[in-house]
Amino acid sequence: MTKTALLFPGQGSQYSGMGHDLFIASEVARARFAEADRLLGFSLSEIMFSGSADDLTRTSVTQPAIYVHSVILAQVLGLADRAQMAAGHSLGEFSALAVAGVFSFEDGLRLVAERAAAMQAACDAQPSTMAAIVGLEDAQVEALCAEIEGVVVPANYNAPGQLVISGTTAAVEAAVERAKAQGARLAKLLQVNGAFHSPLMEPAQQRLAAAIARTPFAPAQFPVYQNVSACPTTDPDIIRQRLTEQLTAPVRWTQSIQQMVADGAIHFVEAGPGKVLQGLVKRIAPQAQVESISSLNA
Repeated sequence: MTKTALLFPGQGSQYSGMGHDLFIASEVARARFAEADRLLGFSLSEIMFSGSADDLTRTSVTQPAIYVHSVILAQVLGLADRAQMAAGHSLGEFSALAVAGVFSFEDGLRLVAERAAAMQAACDAQPSTMAAIVGLEDAQVEALCAEIEGVVVPANYNAPGQLVISGTTAAVEAAVERAKAQGARLAKLLQVNGAFHSPLMEPAQQRLAAAIARTPFAPAQFPVYQNVSACPTTDPDIIRQRLTEQLTAPVRWTQSIQQMVADGAIHFVEAGPGKVLQGLVKRIAPQAQVESISSLNA
């Protein structure tokens, strides 16, 4: 049987005006946006609908905004009823779990807000960054990182030949130069202020683990392929553990999509802002059907 997989984007896919069509068209969406504004203690919806790009790039805004947009869109369109599996890229894993019924919209938003605050605090504690490496084999990048003095590790396995590394600023800069010398087609620093999915996120991981421990989790309604393992699960205890590990472990996106295809996924639906994941799926599994839905008009 062919299967449909839902995919949810992570940080970097935000844009000004996101979610406004949902607010206009849906009473359910309006109620959800009001809940989000109340829970966060500021008008997230106003920033999403009319804020500047700078407003939307603050981690404390970006992560809740993408989560809220993705989950509301999926719920208004009833996408869970069409899906047999799901995955989310980094932050997007929280959206996937909410849509799969593991936790409520509100509890998920609390976790995302805590995650964003914890990550920002970890970023502020030490100069750190990330870089994109394109055109080298994963094993080459892994070996390259291991040779560099300091903290620099693979962070996002986004697609074959496309990997993001993460660590202290000096170590990442050294790795970029080494990658260029080894023939990388592209090796450049990203416009981020922290080393996500690296050991430098350990203080944030401890803070998020405490929030996860006090949040009710239910079995997922369909398998969710988690970033840490690239394997499916519906077990709430496994989900808790892997979600806690996610902040310091790499996002195994290439492996997740490959496993979903092996398990029967032929149709992928990206739900949320942007079309980043659509592009990655086309590179990982060219034979798959993939579409992006970022608004009621797609």
